[in-house]
Amino acid sequence: MTKPARSGMLWKISPPVVRTIGRAVFSLHVERMAELPKPPYVIAANHYSHFDPPVLGAVIGHPMRFLALSDLFGANNLLDWLIEGYGAIPTPRVPVPVRTVKMALRALQEGEPVAVFPEATRVSHWGVLPAKRGAAWLARHAGVPLVPAAILGTGRAFDLDGAIKRSPIRVVIGRKLNVSSDDHTTMSEWGAWIGSQVERYPALEPDGPRRAFHDFVDPGARSS
Repeated sequence: MTKPARSGMLWKISPPVVRTIGRAVFSLHVERMAELPKPPYVIAANHYSHFDPPVLGAVIGHPMRFLALSDLFGANNLLDWLIEGYGAIPTPRVPVPVRTVKMALRALQEGEPVAVFPEATRVSHWGVLPAKRGAAWLARHAGVPLVPAAILGTGRAFDLDGAIKRSPIRVVIGRKLNVSSDDHTTMSEWGAWIGSQVERYPALEPDGPRRAFHDFVDPGARSS
């Protein structure tokens, strides 16, 4: 899917608006352990909430391509207009999304960052699901850095049941990871780093039972 003409406008307007609302309503705070590498790169973040993509996009501040579940398309015309406008890459749950992988690789080859949520679905708590290998696979095959990002508090601010409440949100951008020839090793390092950030802010983990919204198929599985 190519980006429509409105993409530039949306990426220019939305990040400062989301940052302003985030600070005012959710006490949004950003911590950068290192400067982002020059694009292209893959950025991999944990996934609690529908808030995660706009928050991550606002923090990064420049255009990027998100892998978005195909389920999101077709449910609402306005949502479709926004998702397509931001240049999201549709990702089916099954089968292995070969077309998605090709589109993501093409975007990286053309100099665009690609954002991936390795848990591949929203979860109530960190560690409910293991990380899929797709982010490491993309970074390794495209020869680009893999940047970890921890998004904390969004599961309390907008939970799996759709309830919204005021809760602090923190985003931590980490140092780029060494992309190993073994995708499992790379994602283990990613998971250990995310876990260490979650441990720094235990009060931002949601209350209630541990559960996932959906399971998903690993887009990097075809490399095994």
